[in-house]
Amino acid sequence: MKKIISDPAELMEMANAFRISRVILTGYELGIFSILQEARTSSEIAGKSGTDPRATDRLLNALVAIGLVEKNKDKFSNTTFSSKFLVRENPGFLGGLGHMLNIWKTWSTLTESVRTGKSIAIENSIEDRGNEWREAFIAAMHARAPQQAKEVASLLDLSKTTRILDIGGGSGAFSFEFIRKNKKIKAVVFDLPTIVPITQGYIDREGFSGSVTTMAGDYLKDGFGKGYNFIFLSAVIHINSPDENRSLIRRCNAALDKGGQLVILDHIMNDDRTEPKAGAIFALNMLVGTEKGDTYTESEIETWMRDAGLKEIRRADSTQGTSLMIGIKG
Repeated sequence: MKKIISDPAELMEMANAFRISRVILTGYELGIFSILQEARTSSEIAGKSGTDPRATDRLLNALVAIGLVEKNKDKFSNTTFSSKFLVRENPGFLGGLGHMLNIWKTWSTLTESVRTGKSIAIENSIEDRGNEWREAFIAAMHARAPQQAKEVASLLDLSKTTRILDIGGGSGAFSFEFIRKNKKIKAVVFDLPTIVPITQGYIDREGFSGSVTTMAGDYLKDGFGKGYNFIFLSAVIHINSPDENRSLIRRCNAALDKGGQLVILDHIMNDDRTEPKAGAIFALNMLVGTEKGDTYTESEIETWMRDAGLKEIRRADSTQGTSLMIGIKG
């Protein structure tokens, strides 16, 4: 049952939530947590970050109130959590927060996007954006992928899978997990020419250089080759228009061997597009951030798959707000 807001105080708390988000993102953006690897005064921190001393002091006090920084007399230092996850030099660093800064900018245009029906924040394609933007985007995807990939792998039969095509695979995190489940698998991560060098870095760091290769191209235009018995589309269809998805799924089916699986992972909506909640909100993320993207219903996706020639279509839900649509090439 959908939650109905009935308390004005609750509504005001929700509307004000952006303030805490902005405090966290500004601290991240200014590198405050890396500076706080040792206790410092606000003036010392301002000197290292190149910021105004009084304003820096107020930001630090707010970070203390949130619970990300500790204060002892006039000196500030990281909490244990912040040291682990918010210090750039540490392995647990949540680099994906950099992408949140980009999303903040696009979401600030939501009102105008609803007025016009299109994104007004897009200035150029992913290919034309700077490498800093691309690395932050892939880091954000990679940060959430490992846990999600474990669950997805548990929902799939990979026992007969030997060759995977991971379209728009980014860091390759899902392919890595599939290979952990079945060591016989060889995977190809297909992504844009500016993304695959980033992908290769993750492959090398994770130790999968013998099992995962890359292929550069545009999945809406370029060929995939043949001989795959598993094709994976994770967080891809929400970027595209319905017609683009129809075409993409047909081309995926053509690249599959008989009996191979096409697996789509995304927010899959009910017919009135109000559930799951995360998907309804994410549809707006696609409105402000893409030219044609949206979230799609189970019936829409099933129709595209059937029209492409896929059989035995089924849905499997994860616990993380996304679902799988699985079809078999007959």
